[in-house]
Amino acid sequence: MAAATLSVQRTLKTSVVPPLVVILGATGTGKSKLAIELGRRLQGEVVSADSMQVYKGLDIITNKVTAEEQAQCCHHMISFLDPLVSSYTVVDFRNRALSLIEDLHHRQKLPIVVGGTNYYIESLLWKVLLDSGASGGLKETSVSPDLKAELEKLGGPELHRQLKTVDPDMAAMLHPHDARKIARSLQVYQEMGMPHSQLLERQRSQEGGDGLGGPLRFREPCIFWLHADMDVLDERLDKRVDEMLSQGLITELQDFHERYNQQKVQDNRQNYQHGIFQSIGFKEFHEYLTAAGDTSQEQRDKLKDKGIEALKMATRRYARKQNKWVRNRFLKTSNKGAARTWKKLQDASGPGSNVPPVFGLDVTDVSEWEKNVLTPALQILESLQKGEPTAVEPIRVEGAGQRNKRSLHTCELCDKIVIGDLEWTAHLKSKNHHYHKKRKTESSKKHDHGPDRDATPPTEHLNQAGAAVPVPHVDTSLDPPNT
Repeated sequence: MAAATLSVQRTLKTSVVPPLVVILGATGTGKSKLAIELGRRLQGEVVSADSMQVYKGLDIITNKVTAEEQAQCCHHMISFLDPLVSSYTVVDFRNRALSLIEDLHHRQKLPIVVGGTNYYIESLLWKVLLDSGASGGLKETSVSPDLKAELEKLGGPELHRQLKTVDPDMAAMLHPHDARKIARSLQVYQEMGMPHSQLLERQRSQEGGDGLGGPLRFREPCIFWLHADMDVLDERLDKRVDEMLSQGLITELQDFHERYNQQKVQDNRQNYQHGIFQSIGFKEFHEYLTAAGDTSQEQRDKLKDKGIEALKMATRRYARKQNKWVRNRFLKTSNKGAARTWKKLQDASGPGSNVPPVFGLDVTDVSEWEKNVLTPALQILESLQKGEPTAVEPIRVEGAGQRNKRSLHTCELCDKIVIGDLEWTAHLKSKNHHYHKKRKTESSKKHDHGPDRDATPPTEHLNQAGAAVPVPHVDTSLDPPNT
């Protein structure tokens, strides 16, 4: 391991290879631990990609690295925003982080991006968020979060009706009740003067892009995915919540609530969908933090226990969401050469098949962490620096095939709208759909006094003379399917 470390260090003095290391993984898998070790050994610095850690406060609940850990390796993008700022966007993050990465390259330092906010990481890896520009060329920009918030107040159905008018392609890919995403597309249209779908298509048509996304921003970045057995990880996450409680989590929440949220609650204008207030853990304790002064201690204890259990459940759920994102974005993109048509688009904002290799590191057994995680990571970085094949093969999901198409389906039986072909297939097989289908069939038979529609069609009938003649065959193979 020491030889690998020295080899990479010597090369970093003249050239930063790879240009970027990204550490992915669910919460609780030890991403920060690996980042610190790599940074400490390989002249690297950590760029945090966590949308909650950019804010000051709630250090325990957002799981920020400690002062001792930061002393081992320089960290960036942590605790620099006032908690009351709600207008910070992914574009603000990307612009600041890219400037930092450029500075690290100038100083011959290895940038190590680590964090759990998916769209922050995507904004660094892929050239996304493009604007048409006043001159007709493509440039990167941001849009106003205030306009998006105003649009969301109109509600999903009304927003969807407006989007169908100005951008039917994008409307066909979004659920009518998904007000946030619909508002985003309308916001893009209003501020950029061009349909969101057209902007995305321009993005995908750039050199190096493909039918599903824009080109990579950095050539040959190194991606590590820390993964673990989910049962083991669930137990680890529950223990971590208990550790947070012993570190003073409740006191931190109470103090933050009194300083920043109490007045908002009294004025009925608290919002757990923006800024640091959407941190997992803060909203789960809402009832406990806002309990009336005359609430009994017994009831307070029940509300606190309820918040603790909600926090554990939300954390486990978030871990699964993070792993799902890794699989969908990095491991299921084997549809190279897909046509640039909306029929081939599966995600309105994700990268395409130009995805860098991902190296999986198993963190299930923490007692074997150096053997299973640190040493392989160092060896992989050494091989990449030398331009040699890595001893550890990048992981791929077998039989990934084409990703899920973002098609809109309407089930009249269930009075339900379903987005996505895979989701539609699952719905057709669901108990709920078969229940409504059975009720519809029974109702039809009850009110239908004619011949049984499901009966085998007659092969002959009687003519006017009473003689049997064959029924002419009608080819229905080209009839449209009954949707």
